[in-house]
Amino acid sequence: MGPVTQTDFTPWMSLGGGVLIGISAVMVMALFGRIAGISGIARGVLGMVVPMEGTSDDAGWRIAFVLGLFVAPVAMALIGSPVEQTVSDNLVGMALAGLLVGVGTAIGSGCTSGHGVCGLARLSRRSAVAVMTFMIAAAATVHVLRHMLGVV
Repeated sequence: MGPVTQTDFTPWMSLGGGVLIGISAVMVMALFGRIAGISGIARGVLGMVVPMEGTSDDAGWRIAFVLGLFVAPVAMALIGSPVEQTVSDNLVGMALAGLLVGVGTAIGSGCTSGHGVCGLARLSRRSAVAVMTFMIAAAATVHVLRHMLGVV
């Protein structure tokens, strides 16, 4: 078993990020009447390229939202607070993880941001069950990977 590294505790950065996510969720609901779940937003953007059932034609805000996901870390780096991100070089594992997340969001009718941020705020029982499932699966995954397999 390999060494397990400690994740830094960053309460103020985490609080700031949570506030920004909350503000964006409220803005998307107030301005467009939509849930700010990234899987639905990404599906809408993808629907412009690949015709699929259930996508809408409200592309502008969806493209802006997705672009913001790429622009924000660049902006942070430019102001002197680079975002440290590590990504696995295991392409097979990454592809499998992406596939499982995609299947999970389709089966669960949404993703963590849609259910966790927006669904819980609307007191949705379905979202509460989904979030509990996400959290249990996340805890089990971290336990197995870090403590049983020694993967960091």
